[in-house]
Formats: sequence, structure tokens, C-alpha cells
Amino acid sequence: MQPFTVPADLSANIAEHARLLRIADADLCVFPELSLTGLEFEALAADPGLWLAPDDPRLEPLREACRAGGLHAVIGLPLLADGRRYIGSLVLGPAGETVATYAKRNLHNSEEKLFDAGERQVIVDVGGKRLGLAICLDAANPDHPRELAEAGAEVYVLSALFSEGQEQRLLDQVGVAAGHGMWVVLSQYSGKTGGMATFGGSGVWSPGGAAEVRLDGEVSEWAYATITS
Repeated sequence: MQPFTVPADLSANIAEHARLLRIADADLCVFPELSLTGLEFEALAADPGLWLAPDDPRLEPLREACRAGGLHAVIGLPLLADGRRYIGSLVLGPAGETVATYAKRNLHNSEEKLFDAGERQVIVDVGGKRLGLAICLDAANPDHPRELAEAGAEVYVLSALFSEGQEQRLLDQVGVAAGHGMWVVLSQYSGKTGGMATFGGSGVWSPGGAAEVRLDGEVSEWAYATITS
């Protein structure tokens, strides 16, 4: 998914995410890194109200949309958990339940001032497939996809931001994960966020690295694929 993200506007972005979930014809929808706010670090540093715990009532429209569609969703958000602040992914299930949370383990220098690093890998089961979660720079660390593959992950789910000029980097990182025999599902931005221009390119790659489907630069677009054995 390449959603349209309004900078630092939780209400607008939750509403748009819920709208997209309600019209998606899929078992799983994946959104980019920090998709509920964009990579708006100055706003996040200044406004505590932009941070979300997994049980935050403001997330109810997303839970209801998952219930309505009977689907799983991986949502990018500034995550509050155990008194710490993370770049997080929240996995919601078809009953609107919290299936898991994941915190980005590999941070840029600029991110280290605002966020804590996650300390664990996370694998969730969706439709009988084992999905390993990753956020952006995680995929640049070759140990990250390797560890997930060795732990039995069949799909590498990457929520990310790649800015203009990083097209080859995107493909290289997808190739590393796919080289471990995993499917790769990538959701990244189109348009601008955090002052950075992006280029789209979300998609799904089969084990070995062949692209099953890729998007161009559209916003509020889906890349659909069926993940097989």
C-alpha cells in the first residue's frame, strides 16, 4: 500500500487508513514506516499527543475496518510501549485485535535522538504463512532477514521509506531478503514526507527476487499478489 499521508495529522491519516482497509480486497494490508504521521520528527518531538500505545482508543477506526473486512493490517506508527518510544509496526487481526507489535531495531543517527531501538525479531502467522516484520533500515542489515529466515519466516514484510535516488538500494535490500528464500512484501511512500521526496515502488517479490507486482509513484494504490507455497 502507498497511502496518502498528511504530515503529523493523526486524525486524517487514521481516517484514510481505515477507508483504504474497508475497500481493500485482501487478507493482509501493509503500510509504510510511520504511516500514521509521516516521518515528521520535529512534530513528534514537540507533540506528545502524536504518540500511540497499542491500546490507544484513537486506533479504533482501524480495528473496526479490520473487523469489517476480516483482514490483517500492518500499521506504521510512533509507538509507546513499556515507557519507551519506538518506530513501530502494529499488527491488527481480523477481529480487530492486536496480534503483535514490532519496534525497528536498526536506527539512523538522527532517529537515535528521538527513538529507542527495538530488541527482538517478530514473526506472526497470517493465513498459515509466517511473516517476519521489518522497518526500513532493518533491511540494510543483512543479519536481520537472515535471522528471520533461520527462525522460519516465509515472508519478509518491510515497511519503509526510500527517498529519490535510492531505487537501487531498494532493489538490493529486497534481493537480500528474497535470496534467503522468503517472499518480500514492501510498502513505501510516494510523494513527500519529512521533507524528503520519495518515488513509490511498493510491491511483492517471490523467493529468489522476481517481482510479482510493483507500483509506480501513485498514492493510495495497492500492489496485490497471491503468496503461494
